Amino acid sequence: MRRLRTAILALLLLATSGALAGPVTASAAPGATPTVSPKVQLFYYPWYGNPSVYGSYRHWPQGNLTPPLEISSNFYPKLGAYDSGDPAVLNQQMDWITQAGAGTIVYSWWGQGSYEDNLVPAVMAAAAQHGIKVAWHIEPYTGRTAASTVADIGYINSRYGSSPAFYRDPDHGNKPAFYIFQSLFIPDWTTLDQVTAGNIVLAQTTDVSKVAHFNGMYTYDGIAGATETGWQDVGAYCHAHGMVWSPSVAPGYLDDRAVPGNTTPTLDRANGATYDKEWTNAITPATGGNPDWVSVTSFNEWHEGSMIEPATSTPPTVIPYLTYDGAYGQTGTAAETSYLGRTRYWASKFDNIGPTDPPPPPVNTNVALHKTATASGNQGGFPASNITDGNASTYWESTNNAFPQTVTVDLGAASAVGRIVLKLPPSPAWGSRTQTLSVLGSVNGSAYGTLAASHGYSFDASSGNTVTITFPATTQRYLRLAVTANTGWPAGQASEFEAYQS
Repeated sequence: MRRLRTAILALLLLATSGALAGPVTASAAPGATPTVSPKVQLFYYPWYGNPSVYGSYRHWPQGNLTPPLEISSNFYPKLGAYDSGDPAVLNQQMDWITQAGAGTIVYSWWGQGSYEDNLVPAVMAAAAQHGIKVAWHIEPYTGRTAASTVADIGYINSRYGSSPAFYRDPDHGNKPAFYIFQSLFIPDWTTLDQVTAGNIVLAQTTDVSKVAHFNGMYTYDGIAGATETGWQDVGAYCHAHGMVWSPSVAPGYLDDRAVPGNTTPTLDRANGATYDKEWTNAITPATGGNPDWVSVTSFNEWHEGSMIEPATSTPPTVIPYLTYDGAYGQTGTAAETSYLGRTRYWASKFDNIGPTDPPPPPVNTNVALHKTATASGNQGGFPASNITDGNASTYWESTNNAFPQTVTVDLGAASAVGRIVLKLPPSPAWGSRTQTLSVLGSVNGSAYGTLAASHGYSFDASSGNTVTITFPATTQRYLRLAVTANTGWPAGQASEFEAYQS
């Protein structure tokens, strides 16, 4: 499994157990539509520290980086290199979780007396203030065994079970929930039978031959979630055996900064298309197996780039960071919370929560809009930036009488594309012309491959001077237009360069 996990036993951190300031999301009145869904469960990581609370940086330096400007993530949090024990951080996170429509967090727990264990009271207090429930992700801490897991379940129930934030599933006898990460690493779970009558204990697997002593199954792996179409059998098995089925969905996966030199696969967000695909796979009966819950990988696993927690649109520049710019057609500060809004959209489809925010625009939006454009040359007064400004009356014109010429758009992040729309000013003064051009793509800005071979494209004033070029769907960060001829002017010309997923 690719997920990074370091079972670090840290110094004790004094956690606030009292109520934290913040808005309360009240339980829905009888007959009312709830505003969050306990069935949408976000994997939540409380392992971050900084000098303001913990006394030093914790987890953020992974990969030999120097916080606060350099952190072990390819994205930079809206809250900066925050501390998981900071009451203000917890309050903001729970507010965001409520905004996402999720009613449960699955708390990453690393053993009795661990750093994360000692933060539980503060997190549960913040969760209770917002009407959020807390389930448990028992991680593979050093020395974990089936017997110690049984003891852990008893410990967690005894120590935290009286909290109003403690999750119990009303559809399954009001039992608490425990996800067991890397459950296949322990071959014999017979002793788990001591606690499964009063708890819901989920194995991380889709192998039904490995769950004899468990109450359910989950997947966690977001990379598998992007391609899986065979979960219906797993769901059917769970329901036939009185078990809970909780497939996991993720917006993407990228851990290269946290693990320098890593060669494991990554999963591009594709401006939200990946997240939509995984949710569709999970909740469509024919592919998802009618899940009881949907688990989201993750709320804030920054090391692996799988989070929906807001990432800033203006990260530090000391090292390059990605942003959510372009997700669901949103840019700038609006894009920072785009995955929260989309999670609520899917939660509403899955569990009929409300009121529902208006769904974000469809993924099929112009991902080149307002992106940086550069050219091999331009005629004075007609710069490359005109092709992405959203105004068809302004245009780029290359250096005259100097073919070939190119203009390149940086999408800001690797994006799914399969269609280019080129425009010239719609004015009748622009007579029809044919430009010979090709479309190229690159993921790194240096090595380019041909997406659409060189061809003569006719721009006809009677049809708005617009040309559409399609090619097999691909993921690229840079798109380049190479122009070798123009029957209407001795230069390359374009007023708008639009890029779409399909």
